[in-house]
Amino acid sequence: MTEPTLVLVESNTSGTGRLFVRRARELGTRPVLLAEDPGRYDYARAEDVTVVRADTSSVAGVLEAVAALGNGTPAGLTTSSDYFVPVAAEAAAALGLPGPDPRAVTLCRHKGSQHTALAAAGVPVAGHARVNSTDAALEAADRIGLPVVLKPADGSGSTGVRLCRSREEITAQAARLLARTHNERGIPTAPGFLVESYVEGPEFSVEVFEHTAVTVVGKHLGSAPHFVEIGHDVPAPVPAATAEALADTAVAAVKALGLGFGAAHVELRLTSHGPVLIEVNPRLGGGMIPELIRSALSVDLVRAQVAAALGRPADLEPRTAHHAALRFLVVEEPAILDESVTAPAALPLHVTAMTLTGRGGVPLAPQHDHRDRVGHATATAATARDAARAADGALTLLRTALRPRPTEESQV
Repeated sequence: MTEPTLVLVESNTSGTGRLFVRRARELGTRPVLLAEDPGRYDYARAEDVTVVRADTSSVAGVLEAVAALGNGTPAGLTTSSDYFVPVAAEAAAALGLPGPDPRAVTLCRHKGSQHTALAAAGVPVAGHARVNSTDAALEAADRIGLPVVLKPADGSGSTGVRLCRSREEITAQAARLLARTHNERGIPTAPGFLVESYVEGPEFSVEVFEHTAVTVVGKHLGSAPHFVEIGHDVPAPVPAATAEALADTAVAAVKALGLGFGAAHVELRLTSHGPVLIEVNPRLGGGMIPELIRSALSVDLVRAQVAAALGRPADLEPRTAHHAALRFLVVEEPAILDESVTAPAALPLHVTAMTLTGRGGVPLAPQHDHRDRVGHATATAATARDAARAADGALTLLRTALRPRPTEESQV
């Protein structure tokens, strides 16, 4: 009998990308990765994954590649990459395979359309406007009131997101966004960008599966004017009533957008008047969040997502009640990563991993988004305080791997 196949349309380059492959095998299927640039995925070689070059930017290209596999209809088709969720959803639907509603994920991927739909459904969202020019951005800021946040209409990983406190800052950021025609994967970006009111308050995410809030995640952000995520706490150390309010708002947003298949990563801020929705992403949370949830609650969301793509039930039952914390090693100034710095043979108490993920010896400079994260430390403990302290301490050790790099000015 031919082994059933799970087709993956592109992937995260690390983290959950590798985990999708492993879970696919655990569930009795053979993973096949479709990629426009197979060389992007070092983990695929390490995991001995079949990689097929394909035009993954189009549904037709994906379907052509699937047909060329010659094994009939695969058991499932999905993606772990934010950028390819709409293509994967449409391809799965065309093949009659389980997957999210293509219209819902397409709506969700464009943050302007998403915000409009959420506001119409009565979900609390930040004041916002979709604009296509600097003048329109300034007019929107005048209506909304400073400060405002400017962001791409279809971005990911905090790329291009900036807090603007003046008209001069809006003008400069608008020029950057208007000049951006392709994202980091080379995919054409949606025209225009968003101007949003800045929502004061701590940031959280709710990891939703179908219409169930699995847990609330506490987020740590780098310094303004950027929004780089530099750490997570699972579950968020907040009162039960606060967690419930955040979870209820997140599930309401998922329902309002017509989602409900598999995972959704919902970002919110907690204001003095309650939760305010920032954005909904029709995918698993990034930044190792699924692994933190698995460590803290023994709920494997990657396995659940793969199972859903195969038409199988997901197991969301928590079996432990620990706390997990992650802290990222972030490039904040020109630097070089020294790969000779390694984790001690015996990890400190509660620490579960100390990992460098960036390339050693390569000149690094802050990009002010997820690309600045070149390592991480994780910890799991009985209390949120112990987990956070352990992760913070391990990060201090990892920081010695970032060596300052002289700038051109200092070399003159």
